[in-house]
This record gives sequence, structure tokens and C-alpha cells, in this order.
Amino acid sequence: MAFYESIWIARQDISTQQVEELAGQLSQILTDQGGQVASQEYWGLKNLAYRIKKNRKGHYVLFNLDAPAEAVQEYERVMRLNEDVVRYLTVRVPELASEPSAMLRDRGERDRGGRGGRGGGRYGDRDRGDRPDRGDRGDRGGDRGGDRGERGPRREGGE
Repeated sequence: MAFYESIWIARQDISTQQVEELAGQLSQILTDQGGQVASQEYWGLKNLAYRIKKNRKGHYVLFNLDAPAEAVQEYERVMRLNEDVVRYLTVRVPELASEPSAMLRDRGERDRGGRGGRGGGRYGDRDRGDRPDRGDRGDRGGDRGGDRGERGPRREGGE
């Protein structure tokens, strides 16, 4: 049997319990066909990069599979027909990962107070250091069509 990683996204409007039931149905299909789900991770409800079938969010689930190719084909066929699954991707891997995925490791770091111990917003509390003087900002240099005087008078008010 071969090893696979499969990630699928369920619709945003179903509950977490329904996602777990769907995961159970999909893993049952694999076991009926002679395969097994070595590990399963629920990544949670996350924003999608773009809308898919009118959904802006989706429940992400990762399966690590040890299954024959026929079982994976049947598993993908069922996902294609299921209206609760909006996307899926299954890839063959040389071996199954023994540790949690990067998504779960990153979630643990966020729960402990941020990455690298830095608090703050998107960029953290970084120190940009001393910045050199930018000089006169009126003269931009280069050949950009001259200065404002060549473009004509600037209107002010409601003329």
C-alpha cells in the first residue's frame, strides 16, 4: 500500500460535529476498501484565500492515509459527490509524518503568546533603529516631467 496526505475543506455553515461525522464516513470508506487513516487533524474554521462555491471560510481537515490506489479513488469520488466538501487535494508521499503538522504546531505557538516571544501586531514590536535623514523631499530627481510649474496653475476652491 502507498502513503498519502489528503486535505479537504468542508462548507462553513456546517457544525464541527457534522465535520467529525463526515470525517468518520470518509475514513469508513477507506477502511472498507482495505486502507486506513493513520492520523487525522482538524485544523478548524479558517478563511479561504478566495470564495469557493459562495463560501468565504471552510473547515480544514488533514488525513494521513495508508491505502491502496483503488481505495483513494473511491474516497475522492465520494468527496466529489458530497456537497459539504468544497475542495480536496490528495498527494502521494514517500512516508507518513510522525509529528503534528505545521498548522497545529503554529497554533500552539500562537496560544502561548506569539512567535518568538514578541507581542504586538502583524510585525511585532520590531525596532527599526536610527533612520538616515531623507533630505529635501520636494526635489525627487530624475526626469519625471519637470516641476509643478510646467503643468499649469493649480486650481483652488470651486472654480
